[in-house]
Amino acid sequence: MPVMTEPKLIAGNANTPLASAIARRMSMHRGMNVGLCDARVERFNDAEIFVEVYENVRGEDMYIIQPTSNPANDNLMELLIMVDALKRSSAARITAVIPYFGYARQDRRAKARTPISAKLVANLLTEAGVDRVLTMDLHAAQIQGFFDIPVDNLYAAPVFGLDVKHHFKGRMDDLMVVSPDVGGVARARELATRIGAPLSIVDKRREKAGEVAEMTVIGDVEGKACIIVDDICDTAGTLCKAAQTLTDAGATEVHAYITHGVLSGPAVERISKSVMKSLVITDSIQPTEAVKNAPNIRIVPTAPMFTQAILNIWNGTSVSSLFETDTLIPIYEGLYSDS
Repeated sequence: MPVMTEPKLIAGNANTPLASAIARRMSMHRGMNVGLCDARVERFNDAEIFVEVYENVRGEDMYIIQPTSNPANDNLMELLIMVDALKRSSAARITAVIPYFGYARQDRRAKARTPISAKLVANLLTEAGVDRVLTMDLHAAQIQGFFDIPVDNLYAAPVFGLDVKHHFKGRMDDLMVVSPDVGGVARARELATRIGAPLSIVDKRREKAGEVAEMTVIGDVEGKACIIVDDICDTAGTLCKAAQTLTDAGATEVHAYITHGVLSGPAVERISKSVMKSLVITDSIQPTEAVKNAPNIRIVPTAPMFTQAILNIWNGTSVSSLFETDTLIPIYEGLYSDS
């Protein structure tokens, strides 16, 4: 697609700090002030969502920044209504930037008479008028196939790889990457390959949803600093139990790198009291004050990667180039230059 006008950003209420950070970085890249589109996204007394865009968007290349995190239904509905407002205002192209794609865990029918809600959300977005989706670390890669429009799925692994090399400099030989379950092996292997570390697996048996009955470590973690890798941390029960299991198996210390810090319910308290030395998450979901104040939780910014991805989409250039270390180091402004 030929380059249109300047990319125009608009944000819902789900993660305004991330949207503002993307706008600031966009201003640096473009050498001009790129602010968020002037609009109001609010609720009536009965919780109905109302959107009004105060700027002309006719013929514009629009990017809506809105993760569908908690409250998932409200944030999803906000996104859909914003899309409709822009579509009816003759925007030329609408890209939904969804750092955290809610309902992604409902990607298949695991039991009889259950929905595939991820497919339903894909249909809703497409029918609303979204032309393209930009997201990060989809829970299941096949969700890209639920859409009949282009989907760019960014990965946190390249940034996590830089972060590990930076924070574990001089100790790389002691590291062991751990997948918290068999289903996450591909994700863990990706990071393990990037940092040149061996791979281990924690095999878990669930008796019912949300509860883990038994855990077994597959691989020798004796004397290793273990790094658990996953895409979502919700209540942190499984994560904390995996950390304890690894410690019991002889790991010297345990860290975790999780893309989406859902961290609901007792999660922060559990993590603070666990044997984990650190949990590293991204800001794909707006962190609560409790998360920001937790002594062993650290947040890695995603604005540099999302900004560059938006610019690449706008320019019609490769988004997959962001998976390369050499591309990411300058984007992160020397933060990991000594990695």
